[in-house]
Amino acid sequence: MADLLKGKIAIVSGAAHPRGIGRAIATAMSEHGANVTATDLEGAEGLEDIDGLGCDVTDASQCEELVDLVIQRHGRVDILVNNAGVGVGSADFMALTDRDWQLSLDVNLRGVANFCRAAIPRMMDEGGCIINVASLAGIGALDAIPACYTASKFAAVGLTKQLAAQYAGHGIRVNALCPGSVITQMHQQSLALIAQQHGVSLEEAQELEEAAIPLGRSAQPEEIGNTAVFLASDLASYVTGVALPVAGGMSPGL
Repeated sequence: MADLLKGKIAIVSGAAHPRGIGRAIATAMSEHGANVTATDLEGAEGLEDIDGLGCDVTDASQCEELVDLVIQRHGRVDILVNNAGVGVGSADFMALTDRDWQLSLDVNLRGVANFCRAAIPRMMDEGGCIINVASLAGIGALDAIPACYTASKFAAVGLTKQLAAQYAGHGIRVNALCPGSVITQMHQQSLALIAQQHGVSLEEAQELEEAAIPLGRSAQPEEIGNTAVFLASDLASYVTGVALPVAGGMSPGL
């Protein structure tokens, strides 16, 4: 089963950080035979380690240039993973700033749209697969999560479904991957919000989180990577328009 994506040409955004979901997805896809172009902000930590390319997803022209470069090198794009995202702001709605809202929407929604607009025309003839990395907070409101993050991830799921409906006839599958608690570089930030919300320590916040997960633990990034491989492979050839929770059974809340 090591060749599920053999010969496929993939782009994965937000893939620089060594313990991030994007890196895990890029690594898993490479291990399953895909030729992966990893991208992140120019100068992002870890980008040089993977010979990745700089791309600011909030700049539509940079997304276009990146896709054009991949086409020049490989002749096509089969898989696009929109993983680049930000988590900013307070769990207190009234404490959120205009910058929190703008950054969340610019990266988590417009960034996804920008890369989709660049890639979809190149997939129209031969089909393709787009995976938008949303969040469990994109299908339900979770305790201690900033409203700007939740709103932007709901929007990403909505965009996913609209694109899936519009381009299914061209053989383009579009799905949203919705991780729950994952031990990434952003995990401590999430725990800090839970601790602040409940007035507990970080250790107690971790216990609260784990108590809400039926499998009893947070995910490793590699587990999200493996799920992305499934969605991109022919094993999921009849799956489109889905917002797939990868959360150990954790409830998405309201």
